[in-house]
Amino acid sequence: MNNIKKFRLEKNITLKQLALITNISMGYLSHLENGTRKNPSYAIMKKIAIAFDKDISLIFP
Repeated sequence: MNNIKKFRLEKNITLKQLALITNISMGYLSHLENGTRKNPSYAIMKKIAIAFDKDISLIFP
């Protein structure tokens, strides 16, 4: 399990809720979680990090 899914489950939110919080499509987030999409932009990484209240480096090592 990658860190996006790990932190999402720890925060007890659905993929849909994360999409609404970050304003990133559910499909794109799903691809990031499953590893079928790599190297998101800094802006995307920052939105996800803010949603989890974590440093970017913890989510995207």
